[in-house]
Amino acid sequence: MRPDDTAQFRHARLVLLLLVVAEWDHGGVDAERLAIYDFLAEHPLLLARRGDDPDRFALRLAGFDDRALAYASPAQRFTAARLCLARDLAALIGQGLVRVTAAGRVRYRLTPEGVAVANQFNSTYAHAYMTAGRIVVRRVRRLSGRGLRENLRQWLTPVADMPVGALHAADVSGDDDDLDASGRGGRPGRTTYPKGTKRTAIPRGRA
Repeated sequence: MRPDDTAQFRHARLVLLLLVVAEWDHGGVDAERLAIYDFLAEHPLLLARRGDDPDRFALRLAGFDDRALAYASPAQRFTAARLCLARDLAALIGQGLVRVTAAGRVRYRLTPEGVAVANQFNSTYAHAYMTAGRIVVRRVRRLSGRGLRENLRQWLTPVADMPVGALHAADVSGDDDDLDASGRGGRPGRTTYPKGTKRTAIPRGRA
């Protein structure tokens, strides 16, 4: 069984990612963007895939390796990961760790209790994931929803299948002029919370 098959592991990762997102976007993030952030933070070398990428060295030091099996078939892995997101968010909301708001579009952010739980995680994986999450959010948060989806198709394409010259990583300076994700872009939608959702406790101090 892979760690991703465990609900507690996915919940802990989302709590950590929402803590990172709050450093830039205090109002929270929509589900579509959250799913992309999470997948890229778990596989950040899909984003920093060029050998001369300035973030690649920091990610390798954090323990990420694009030769790992997890980087095989990224498109299928992303699709599978998205299938769990609505259920995982519903569980976190039920536990009082995540709050949902609907001002224009549905957004998710940590509650004070969620922040307290996230700050308790101190494993090597948690630190590595948050390092990757900060790099991902910094690099892609200014992309509009449409721009993010267009770039995602490229990031999910294995390097061996891409034509020469097709690698155009998102801006690493954070000073691009694209549409701000906090204003436009993304796909508004309605999240369905399953009845009788099992409330899964997040292990404290583990991630």
